[in-house]
Amino acid sequence: MVWVFALALGLWGLGVLMKAPLQARFLMLGFLYIGVLLVQIVLPEGHAAREATGGSLGEWLVLGGLVAIALGYRVILRQIKARASLVEAAREGKNPAQTGTFSAGELERYARHITLREIGGPGQKKLKNASVLVVGAGGLGSPVLFYLAAAGVGTIGVIDHDTVDLSNLQRQIIHTDEAQGIPKVFSAEARMKALNPHITVKPYHRKLTDEIAEELFAEYDLIIDGTDGWDIRDLINRAAVATGKPVVSGAISAWEGQVTIYDPANDAPCMACVFPEAPQPGMAATCSETGVIGALPGTVGALMAGEAIKEIAGAGEGLRGRILIFDALYAETRIIRANRRDDCAVCGGQAD
Repeated sequence: MVWVFALALGLWGLGVLMKAPLQARFLMLGFLYIGVLLVQIVLPEGHAAREATGGSLGEWLVLGGLVAIALGYRVILRQIKARASLVEAAREGKNPAQTGTFSAGELERYARHITLREIGGPGQKKLKNASVLVVGAGGLGSPVLFYLAAAGVGTIGVIDHDTVDLSNLQRQIIHTDEAQGIPKVFSAEARMKALNPHITVKPYHRKLTDEIAEELFAEYDLIIDGTDGWDIRDLINRAAVATGKPVVSGAISAWEGQVTIYDPANDAPCMACVFPEAPQPGMAATCSETGVIGALPGTVGALMAGEAIKEIAGAGEGLRGRILIFDALYAETRIIRANRRDDCAVCGGQAD
């Protein structure tokens, strides 16, 4: 039996060195336990392997039962604590999103995130406590909003003045045929809440203007630009620089899309550093003018959502100072560098 415990300790240590998640480590121990039981059952009494693993099936069954009871108690205790937190929050007039605690259902919902060592429990809590504003509920906004909702971002704002049109449905997957004529922000809100009732959605059915942009941006941790025109992008950039908010920006046209993070507060360029002047007429056509393959905004929007999740959870390396370009027609991607300009008319000198 001592030999088996030594092997178990070795497997656990190997898991620690490899930074394997707890689930994987417990799984290895489970396979070891099953192997020992098979040795005890299959081999005859007195066999060397059976003697080396303890020599008694009964002892291993008792040990397995005790471990199962302990694990079951741990699960039950966790559920009781989660329910107690909910009761306490209810007594204080708060909801789970305000307290930062997770219900048993949320733990199950976000299990695949929590298993990732780059996110884990602390990262998922950051997502729950985060607030993100998405500008635009169209082609790019649709997958972004879906994935932020599914990821458990606690507060998601969405601003768009448009209504759902039949021509949108080829690519704007958050809307349905029945939603035609409904403001996009309310259509999106309904689909997001249907996907995840544990989040707060704030719809703003209005046009983003200079008068409201800075005040609105100040309420959120992160801005996501899913718009498709120079003027609105310029407005978003100026308001984000003024309020010190990072912007996850995406753009699409025909078969090509791009994603980056503008954040001069952290020494990354703003949009004006990269594109200091408005494009000449006819050089930056919208999707309605050039057309767009329906799956492209899904790909680019998913990349944008991924960057937002990484940004909030503090995982990996984001696209600050880099622009990812995706060519769907030829299935190619490339990354180009983007540097901050000290003489930028919008952000020059603000991080010094």
